[in-house]
Amino acid sequence: MFVEVLIAFFLVVAGVFGLVGSFGLIKLRDSMQRLHAPTKATTLGVGGVLIASMLYFLLVKGQLSFHELLITLFLFITAPVAAHFVSKAYIQASMKPKDLPKCDGAYGWAVFDDPPNAFDQD
Repeated sequence: MFVEVLIAFFLVVAGVFGLVGSFGLIKLRDSMQRLHAPTKATTLGVGGVLIASMLYFLLVKGQLSFHELLITLFLFITAPVAAHFVSKAYIQASMKPKDLPKCDGAYGWAVFDDPPNAFDQD
């Protein structure tokens, strides 16, 4: 009984996060605001379903399943990176140079600049 309640808890929490993320994707006005909802809330929703699946196979079936763990790790690693790429593309495509703060880079707010060298002490 405890195992079923634990699995159901993770499924309900995952459903709530998925619902909130989907609602945020629909209701938020700007692309940058819409980016926040699926990358945070929906990632936690899918993560909750995968945790519930891992618990089911481990505690009910008696099998250790690494597939869900690998999917969860991949999801938690790639979602922030994808959100960063989408936000960077949005800035490059829609922002005007006068809207951004002053930058010392040779190309402005571009991705062409090399990172600063921490070992140079002028």
